[in-house]
Amino acid sequence: MSKGRMIGRFGVDLAAGSFLGDTRIRLLEAIELTGSISQAAREVPLSYKAAWDAVDAMNNLAEQPLVERAVGGKNGGGTQLTDYGRRVVTLYRAMEAEYQQALDRVTASLSNADAADPQALRRLMRSVGVTPSARNQFVGPVTTLRAGEVTFEVGIRFDGMNEIVAQVSREGAEQLQLGIGRELHAWVNSSAVILMIDEKLRISARNQLWGTVSRIHEGPVAVDVVLALPAGRTVSALITRESLRELGLTEGMRACAVFKASSVTLCSFD
Repeated sequence: MSKGRMIGRFGVDLAAGSFLGDTRIRLLEAIELTGSISQAAREVPLSYKAAWDAVDAMNNLAEQPLVERAVGGKNGGGTQLTDYGRRVVTLYRAMEAEYQQALDRVTASLSNADAADPQALRRLMRSVGVTPSARNQFVGPVTTLRAGEVTFEVGIRFDGMNEIVAQVSREGAEQLQLGIGRELHAWVNSSAVILMIDEKLRISARNQLWGTVSRIHEGPVAVDVVLALPAGRTVSALITRESLRELGLTEGMRACAVFKASSVTLCSFD
């Protein structure tokens, strides 16, 4: 007796984490249709914050931004897909159809064998992939490499203007097989990021990424502040309500995300 058709849930994961899935694609399609992140979030449905978090993650992991803010227009602007974003959605839907056809063929083949267990295949497919919890995820080649007595200082260029510096032990450097041009993934927890607005202030932290405050989400305990960086990337910081008041942060203000090199986790998946 047939147990029914196995329906595949197609997704595209980069080594740095989850990139595209059904929810994110439906969000992108809704943005294209409505021109509004808030309306698109209601269509999926997602919370407004979750929708922007997903957009930030996709823009940070992709070679080019998929979503951008629109300026002007009869409604004073909004949110829209880039040409690259539209191509990604089209490619995803085509790959999704091919994936389902392949899954149908595999399921049919397995059902012909007495020992075959389609559920085992499903469990295996679900177990594949790594999704890090860090909000800030960047990918790029090693551009600088300095060896110290105990540690290595590693610079990773993740866009045309910004570089992240990480500090790793000699053992870690050997495991990563560090070298100029090697692609690495850098993860930074939002709680490790502090914000400053004084451009004259001099601090020792190696990583200082200047951008514009694009969103402020006040939660019951902490405040999530997202800075828009050049080239469409973003960085998120979790700060206290007191810090928000002291800094006087508002959307559109220029600010700097600061974090230590020791707060950066590096990983390679090849």
